[in-house]
Amino acid sequence: MSILAWIVLGLIAGFIASKLVNRTGGSLVLDLVLGVVGAFVGGFLFTRFGAAGVTGFDIYSILVATIGAVIVLFIYHALAGRRT
Repeated sequence: MSILAWIVLGLIAGFIASKLVNRTGGSLVLDLVLGVVGAFVGGFLFTRFGAAGVTGFDIYSILVATIGAVIVLFIYHALAGRRT
C-alpha cells in the first residue's frame, strides 16, 4: 500500500477508535494522528501474531487498523490521565 493509503486508512481507523475510546473529550485531531500511528501498530501486531496485517484498502484492514488505533488511544489516555 502507498503511504497515502496508509494515512487515509489510519484517519478512518482513528475516527472510529476515537468514538470507541474517547472518554475525556480529547482533541479529534490528536485522536486522528494517533489513529494513523495505530494503523501501523495494528498491522505490526497482527503480523507478529501470525494473522494477516493490513492487506489493502478493505474492511479487514480497517478492522486491523482500528484495533491498533484503539490500543494506541487507550495507552495515550491512560498516560495522559496519570499526569493530571
